[in-house]
Order: sequence, then structure tokens, then C-alpha cells
Amino acid sequence: MSSPHVDLIPRDALFGNPERAAVRLSPDGRHLSWLAPLDGVLNVWVAPADDPAAARPVTRDAARGIRAFFWSYRPDVLLYLRDTGGDEDFHLFRVDVTGGEPLDLTAYEHTRADVVHLSQRVPDEVLVGMNDRDAELHDVYRVDLVTGERTLVEENTEGFAGYLADDDYRLRYAVRQRPDAGTDLLARTEDGWRLSEEIGFEDSLTTAPLGLTADGRVLYMLDSRDRDTAALLAVDQGSGERTLLHADPRADVGGDLLVHPTTGEVQAVAVTYLEQTWTVLDDAVRADLDRLAELGPGDVVVTSRTLDDATWVIARTAPEEPITYYRYHRAEGRLEHLFSGRPALDGAPLVPMHGVEIAARDGLTLPSYLTLPAGVELRDGLATAAVPLVLSVHGGPWARDALGYDPYAQWLANRGYAVLQVNYRGSTGFGKAFTNAGDREWAAAMHDDLLDAVAWAVEHGVTTPDRVAIMGGSYGGYATLVGLTFTPETFVCGVDIVGPSNLHTLLATIPPYWKPMFESLARRVGDPRTEDGQALLTERSPLTHAGRIVRPLLIGQGANDPRVKQAESDQIVEAMTSNGIPVTYALFPDEGHGFHRPENSKAFNAVTEHFLAAHLGGRAEPIGGDLSGSSLEVPVGADGVPGLAEALAEHEQVVRA
Repeated sequence: MSSPHVDLIPRDALFGNPERAAVRLSPDGRHLSWLAPLDGVLNVWVAPADDPAAARPVTRDAARGIRAFFWSYRPDVLLYLRDTGGDEDFHLFRVDVTGGEPLDLTAYEHTRADVVHLSQRVPDEVLVGMNDRDAELHDVYRVDLVTGERTLVEENTEGFAGYLADDDYRLRYAVRQRPDAGTDLLARTEDGWRLSEEIGFEDSLTTAPLGLTADGRVLYMLDSRDRDTAALLAVDQGSGERTLLHADPRADVGGDLLVHPTTGEVQAVAVTYLEQTWTVLDDAVRADLDRLAELGPGDVVVTSRTLDDATWVIARTAPEEPITYYRYHRAEGRLEHLFSGRPALDGAPLVPMHGVEIAARDGLTLPSYLTLPAGVELRDGLATAAVPLVLSVHGGPWARDALGYDPYAQWLANRGYAVLQVNYRGSTGFGKAFTNAGDREWAAAMHDDLLDAVAWAVEHGVTTPDRVAIMGGSYGGYATLVGLTFTPETFVCGVDIVGPSNLHTLLATIPPYWKPMFESLARRVGDPRTEDGQALLTERSPLTHAGRIVRPLLIGQGANDPRVKQAESDQIVEAMTSNGIPVTYALFPDEGHGFHRPENSKAFNAVTEHFLAAHLGGRAEPIGGDLSGSSLEVPVGADGVPGLAEALAEHEQVVRA
């Protein structure tokens, strides 16, 4: 257990609104912008670049807040995305920061906007995909940033999953899934679309086009064909010559690229195995990256560059340091501290995160991360004390955990738990063989990897077999349900956040805009159109085995989730209650796939904290006012979490008052 003198870090400091986030410079360098709370809701703020203290809000969202914004190339105009209640039908808005109301550029019912391209050559327009004609497919439009008028560029009648455009807004490439779940890359010609690249199923998650240079002469691609990990290639559009720019045998090249703001040329590339490593491709930025490295260990991201490339905004983070923003003046090599994203955590007892390699039972190496409570250390690979452990399972599953500041790992470690985050087979970032090893292995080898990681933690003195909980969201929520049904005695308790319980209904209710990629889901999870696939989906569904659950379970669900519908949680709750198995069900009527309103995040984490304390023995901050402003409903099992029923009663009294 962590030392008793270590202060509890308030949940509000970890999960409340950041003071500032997503700091960016406008392309002309005149404006500095960021997300910050306005009446408790995240909105976009803009200041003169030379006077950050003069910032003012340019949006006034009063619901879920704004989480994504970016500058257009039209002076003084920025764009942002917003959905309703977590439905993921993101609309694209523009706002002139000199005055005026925001304008919805995609004001069509049941429409999800997809920004295809922004170009300084066409500063008054943006290229946008919209699925208002067909919910499964996005047509492409040029949208006027002044009037909002749209002009059709391409009606998607070919079943394309996405497009790549050049800086003149000409569609140059399109991606379409093949019947075998591979991918075709098609090139635009005067006569229509022609096949340019065939990408087999085994390479479909590690090979894809990234973008074109501004002159359209070079296509950048991630490519794992003829190798295991994804490499960065430059393809000459005239000769077809392919140049290998960077590859790493341990991990994939991904989206961490440094791209010149006007030429579109890739100047540096990062690869993350256990830690992030940058490689310079253009000597023009070598001195700059050397200067940024002087900030110390951690991840550095260039969030924006002015068009004259004189000024950059830098975001730096490390496991023990929440995000900090700097302005970098290239000519002087000078770093100017701007803001800490969460100054409430300055001086908080944050702890290191350790990258570790864990061997699975079949010899596969699982790159993983271990966070220990204050007072517990790793020495020669062994923990200095055994403590309760939370196995935190990432979602996706086609995603990964990485080294860096993680509020959940810090929160749990501060409460006295070791936190183990495992990149199990099926995770992305470690080559196609590692990812493809997870195909049709949901609740099978993928779960074995998690069990092997727990065994590793026990062997290395981190914990004991009787003090391990499992927790996660999305696929991580599914893994939690699998843990409590397939191996019912392994975990002391489980926390499932928006996890599917029935793979049949999961695949039957995917969002319509996922339909172009359905073949990949069928091959990687199980094909509901075949007898063998149906049997597999039934066997691997936790709902099938709900009667085996013997350990306490907490479920969190957003009512508007378009990916994992509320029925997924309703089904497992109903099965458990009908079998007399206790379960606590936290439902949020105004959330979708995860909890994004800080009030809801804090409320669910307060419930989780007391649930874990009751069953795993860690520390807990009183629930207090952390239900305030939340939409939390607990249809079942409020009495299963100490103090929850009383806190709910007090919350309801406040709401009624």
C-alpha cells in the first residue's frame, strides 16, 4: 500500500476540466487559441499572440463542450466539431474570431462530418465528407467558409471508405475494402478510378496512404508489405519510384510526423516501442529537435507551426508531468513557457510509469506499462512491496497503451494500487504479426495474454493472486466481462465501461458509417453470416456465460452510445439480476461511448473509487459533491457501493431544490 503520508490527489484535479488544452497558433501567427472552461464547459478561447492575458471565448457551448478545433487558412476563421449527447454525429462549425455567431457548415439531420482536407491554396473553402444522402457513405463537398454553401465534388457511389485530396481540392486517391477484407487504393484518372495498390488483409491495419506534398509530386504511405512493421515510404507520382524514409523492426511508424507547414514534406518521424524516439529526415529541423530534447524526458508534440515557420507551439508531457505548452522561436532557439494544462496538479505526488516486456505463454512479447504507488519501486525487476493491482485494459482493441501522463494510472496509484497496462495481441503499433495474432482470439488468446500479465505481476512481487481487479472501457470493458465470466475466480472485482456483452448484437448494431469496413470486423472478431462464425460469437460472448459471475461488477454506460449500444449493458445486467447476482449499473442519459462531460467522468470515477476500495482495499476520497452536475442514474445496485445510495439521495435533493 502507498505510504500513509502521501496526500490524496483530488479527483477534480485529475478529471475536472483542464485549465487550458489544445493550445495552437493561427497560421498567420496573429492569434493564440486554446480550449478552456466557460461556465464550466470547454469552449474555444482566442487571444492576440502577443497578449495571452487578453483571451476571450469565441464559442459558447453550454452542453458537452468542444473537444476538437483547428484553424482554417482564411484569416481569423477557425473550425470546430461538436456532436449531441455523445451520438458521434459530429457537425462542423466555423466561427470568425473577430465577431459573429458560429455557423453550422453541415446542418443536416443525422449527418456526420468528416474533414477531408484544408489547404492554404483554397483558403475560403474546406473539403468535407457528409453522409446525409446515405448514412453508410460520405459524399465529398467543397464548403464555402463565408456562406456555408456546399458544392458537390464526388457522390460516393463506389463504397469508398475515405478519400485523399491534394491542395487544390482534387480527389487523388480513394480507399475501398475488398470482399476478402483487404483494401484497394484507387487513383483518380481522367477516365475515373483505377486500381493503384492492392493491400492484403494481413496488411490492412498497417498499410495506408497518409498524404501528398503540396505540389502533389510525392505520396506518403505507411507500408508493411514485404516487412512486419509499418514503414514510411515516399512514392514519386511521376516515376512511381518508392523511397524508404524510415522503418523500425520493433514498432510501426504511425501518425507522429513533423510536416512542413507549406510544402507538406515530412521532416521527422517518431516511433514508439516502449518509449517514443524521433528520427530527423530533414536537416533543416535537426537543431530544432535537439533544442526541444533539452526539455527533458517525455513526449514532445509540435501542435502548430506558422506558415512562415518562424514560430511553433510545443506540447510536452511525461508520466509524472501533465501537459505543458511552450512557444518556440526558431530563429533564436528560444523556448517560452506558456501554460500548464492542469496547474492544480503542480506539486501533486505523481509517480513514474515503467515500460516492461512480458512474455506470453506462447513466447509472444507483450510491451506493457507498470505504475506503482508512491513508496513502492522496481529494483532488479522486482517490486519492493506487494500491493493490490488493477489490470487496466485498453479499448479498441486496435489501439495501444503508451508511456506518458495517464490520469487514470496516476489516480489508481495514488489510491494505493499498482496499475498494469498490457498491449495484448491484437493491439496496434507493434507490427502486423502482433496485430493479426488477435484475429478471432477475443476471449481466447487475447484473454490469455492478460492472465499471463497478471501471473508476471505476481511472480515479480508486484501483487498477490487474491488482490487483482480488472477494469477497462470499450474492448477493455468487454475484457472485464470476459474476466468475470471465463475466469470467474481470477479477479476480485471488475469495472466495465461501455463494454459489449453480446458479440452478435454488437456486430448487428454498428454505426452505419462503419459498414464499408464490416468485412474486416467479420474476419477479426467472427463472421455472423456463417455457421462457424455464429458459434464463435456465441461462445465468446460474456452474456452466454453470465451465470458464472461470482465477483462484484460495476458497469458504466452512456445511453447514446452509437458503437456499443445501451442494450449491451442492459442485457448483462438483466441476466445477472435474474440469476440473483449482484451488479451496480451506472447509466448516463447524456453520454455516448465513454464519459466526456467532466461532471459525469468525476461522478463515475467517484463511484469506481469506492467500489474498488470496498473490494480491493485501497484509499478513497469521499464522494462529496462529485455527483453535482452529473446526469448519473443507478437503476440497479446502488447499495453495492458504500456511500453511493446516500450520495444519490443528497444529489436528488439538490436537483429538486
